[in-house]
Amino acid sequence: MLVLDHRQTAAALRPDAVLDAVGRALVAVAREEVSVPPRIAALTPNGLLGAMPGWVPGLGAAAKLVTVTADPGHPGRGFHRGLVALFDEHDGRALALVDGEPLTEVRTAAVATRGALALAVRPALGRVAVIGTGAQARAQLALLAAVLPAARVTVAGRDPRRARAAAALFPGAQVAPGIEDAVRAADVVFCCTGATAPVVRREWLAPGTHVSSVGGSQGPELDAATVRDALLFAEWPGAAGSPPPAGAHELQDLAPGRSLTLLGSVLDGTRPGRDGDTDALTVFKSTGHAALDVAAVRVAYEVALEQGWGVRVDL
Repeated sequence: MLVLDHRQTAAALRPDAVLDAVGRALVAVAREEVSVPPRIAALTPNGLLGAMPGWVPGLGAAAKLVTVTADPGHPGRGFHRGLVALFDEHDGRALALVDGEPLTEVRTAAVATRGALALAVRPALGRVAVIGTGAQARAQLALLAAVLPAARVTVAGRDPRRARAAAALFPGAQVAPGIEDAVRAADVVFCCTGATAPVVRREWLAPGTHVSSVGGSQGPELDAATVRDALLFAEWPGAAGSPPPAGAHELQDLAPGRSLTLLGSVLDGTRPGRDGDTDALTVFKSTGHAALDVAAVRVAYEVALEQGWGVRVDL
């Protein structure tokens, strides 16, 4: 088994390759080709320990153990840490063990970007607002810098100093005076926060805006009016059909008959996205999905083999 440390895992997660791999995984989810049980979690006084196994044909089987905990020294902030193991889908051999922290950050940024590219009015995304200054916001900015360096990016968060530090990851990015300012001026909004209450309001969103929301493990990032008025997209049906932590806080108790479209079905052309409506508000709500971990760890494994990285362990 190949073991990659934090630095090696991060280096092996090539943004363009992960972006392609998560797209492939999303399509497989929509076609019901994967085997992924709902996420489970053991709750602790400081957070949770989640388990996310999954199998994606052609990519393999993988399992992630992830902890989500508060940062005692910084109220309102937290940590996502863990391990991801990749197994051969044919004979069950353990192939790799990698650091789950950079893997989760990069695959989450990749799926949020996939959602924006599929659903935004402008192919190059136009004016982009990244809301948040923590690890996931920084991963989102780094991925955008790698795959969409021409985007016009603004960063906003509660702490101006941290916002400036995050903005430095995308050359030319600006720092907005506040979240409302950034959202009102955006064509695409990436919400990457540890919010326990909404940080984005419906009245701030212009017609035609797309929102990719990936945070909110402890509560909703988006207000109810945004969810009410938007065309809704997710990785899997359980985003609305399962209670948190498997499902999304924002997608609980949707009105009867309210549709939720799988992003993979948009990517493979079987379902429309905004269907030509340039004024529609679109929301992709990501809860995380084990198929995405399978995709990302496969990329890390193949790049590490190519580069000769990691340590071999006989188990």
